[in-house]
Amino acid sequence: MTPTEIRALDLQGLKWLHTARSLIIQRMSENFQVETKASRSDLVTSVDREVEQLYVELIRQADPDASIISEEGYGDHPQDLAGHVWFIDPIDGTMNFVKQQSEFASMLALYIDGEPILGWIMDVMADDIIHGGPEVGVAMNGTRLPAVQNVGLADGIIYLSGARLLYNQFDFQAIARSALSYRVYGSAGISFIQVLLGRAVGYASRMKPWDFAAGVALGAGQGLTARLIDGSNINMLSSGTVLLATTQAFADIQLIRN
Repeated sequence: MTPTEIRALDLQGLKWLHTARSLIIQRMSENFQVETKASRSDLVTSVDREVEQLYVELIRQADPDASIISEEGYGDHPQDLAGHVWFIDPIDGTMNFVKQQSEFASMLALYIDGEPILGWIMDVMADDIIHGGPEVGVAMNGTRLPAVQNVGLADGIIYLSGARLLYNQFDFQAIARSALSYRVYGSAGISFIQVLLGRAVGYASRMKPWDFAAGVALGAGQGLTARLIDGSNINMLSSGTVLLATTQAFADIQLIRN
């Protein structure tokens, strides 16, 4: 795709997210269904499913030959990343959505032949969208974001998965102690936004592809490093403990872990 085509698609994606937001806000004032998946804290709602179906329909209309990888199963199950592949997380932070009615996100991303092209992360209640990618830059609500400063772990805030921190997996407690401070949000999208805006030096959590695809694409546009926590490359078709961070914070974390 040319930069002009990417920018046009970026604008189209913004319209899709605004449409999804209107639906989410409407459903929040109604009685919606809440179910559990893998555990009692792993929630899914009828709103998750309805929003995902909306995104799938819009993507199919605009990009009919693309594959779709989505959280609630209305997409496809591609075995590789050939061609256009879309990632959908209709409501990221469903527990926050259900219990707090705040601090949850909605995310889309487009990859072409495995390369990140565009990402969109919407803070639904704030009505803010971080969008763009490595070829066209990253913006919030249409305004270009400044470059993220390369701040180290000791001088910045790190966002971490609560479960990994609690059970001290992947040296998360040592990472938290080494940082200036740490936070746990319960939403990958909301956490990614803090890193992309330069308010935090990194975010690490175990995630599925639809959880991290948009953050990785946008991070590439902001000069951030995205790898698995052990420093290896991310597999966009597999779950993993992903770290998005400034170059310096990433290096600091590797020193802690090694």
